[in-house]
Amino acid sequence: MEKYLIEIAKEKIDNTDPSHDIYHTMRVLNTIKYIKEREGGDLDILVPAAIFHDIICYPKNHPKSKFSAKESAEFAVNILEKLDCYPKEKIQKVYKAINECSFSKGIIPEFLEGKILQDADMLESTGIISIMRTFSSTGQMKKSFYHPEDPFCKSREPDGKEYALDLFYSRLLIVKDLMHTETARNIAVRRTKILYEFLENFKMELYDDIDRQCENKSIR
Repeated sequence: MEKYLIEIAKEKIDNTDPSHDIYHTMRVLNTIKYIKEREGGDLDILVPAAIFHDIICYPKNHPKSKFSAKESAEFAVNILEKLDCYPKEKIQKVYKAINECSFSKGIIPEFLEGKILQDADMLESTGIISIMRTFSSTGQMKKSFYHPEDPFCKSREPDGKEYALDLFYSRLLIVKDLMHTETARNIAVRRTKILYEFLENFKMELYDDIDRQCENKSIR
């Protein structure tokens, strides 16, 4: 069944968005299996939920963006209801897991499988992969890498819809505090260190390196 569902996802997913392409789906699928081995859970629910959680994904600046999770959940239900081999009593949990997965909704799932899916998806929002996904999405929306006067949000609220770097402060750096399972939390803590290293190195390139260049020129 898993291979069949993956084939459906490959045909349906819009791979023009690298941050929500089939590779994102497969990473989430692998992560839920990793977490499940350590935390428990039902793969009958987790596997289809992971495969279809972003099957419908509007760009963040699209007026229908808030409906992505609901439409993805409905798509999953439609597929599973047609499968004779799938336990019909588990379909509603697949729906709930997908519909409650979205970071922006701020919903805390009440059941283990929903928590594992949300953890696995949010792990894509921290670490090196999250950096790649963030700047990819920003490029597609034709927005700026960072605020020219206040890149690190020292005196303003982060605006992730306008500046890629702002997403670090409104999402990427806080993911570790939102994890439900110990397994996911440990991964997130490790990956968050990478984000801080990135910010420090970017700050150095943006300010310190330029200062040194100017100093060297003045000496010459």
